[in-house]
Amino acid sequence: MQGGFPIDLILFAMVAAFLVLRLRSVLGKRQGFERPPQAPGMPEARAARVEGVAEDIMPARTNGARRNLPAPQSPAGQALTRIAGMDRSFDPNGFLDGAEGAFRMIVAAFAQGDRQTLRALLSDDTYAGFEQAVAGRESAGESQRTEIRSMHEMALEMAELNGSIADVTVRFVSDQVNMTTGRGGEIVAGSDAITEVIDIWTFQRDLTAKDPTWKLTATRSG
Repeated sequence: MQGGFPIDLILFAMVAAFLVLRLRSVLGKRQGFERPPQAPGMPEARAARVEGVAEDIMPARTNGARRNLPAPQSPAGQALTRIAGMDRSFDPNGFLDGAEGAFRMIVAAFAQGDRQTLRALLSDDTYAGFEQAVAGRESAGESQRTEIRSMHEMALEMAELNGSIADVTVRFVSDQVNMTTGRGGEIVAGSDAITEVIDIWTFQRDLTAKDPTWKLTATRSG
C-alpha cells in the first residue's frame, strides 16, 4: 500500500531482536558458557545412561528436560550460595538455561568445524583439543554428523569457588545421532542410530571479570 509503513521491515526487526536476545541469554548476561561435548573424534567417548540421581540432588523446575539442583546443605549447594553472593545476578536455573544453549551450540559447532563459535565458548586448553580433532578430521576428508534429538536430564552436580574463580559441573543426558563418514561417504565411526549419551561438562568463570561468559574447561563421559 502506498504511503503505508513497510510490514517486512517490521518483521525483520522483530526477528533480529529475537536472535540478539537468544544469543545474549546463551552467551552473556552473567550466564555465559563454554564447554564442549564429547562426540566421535572428540577427547572422550560418551557413556550409556546412568540410572538414579545422587542423594544430594533434588528436582528443580522442569522445562522439557528434567532438571536437578544440589540440596542447599550439600557442598555443591553451599558453593552455589557463595557464587550467588559474589555475583548477585547468578541463578542456578538460569545457569542451566545457558548451559543447555551452550551445549547445543558447541555440539553443532564441533560437527560443522565452526572454529569461531568454539573459540568463543571454550577455554584455551579445551579449544586446542577440539581444534586438533577438527583439523584431523578435515585432513582425513571426514565429515561429522551430530544431532541432538532430545534432552532428558540436566543435573548441576558440582560447584566450587576458589577466590573469584567459579567452576560449575553439569551432567547432560540426551538422545543423539553421532556418525563420522569418510571421503566416499562410508561410515568410519558411530552410526545413524539414536543413542542415549551422558556428557559431564565443567564451566568456569572469573566472577570479577567483565566478560559474563562461562567457558567450557573440561569434558568427560558419565
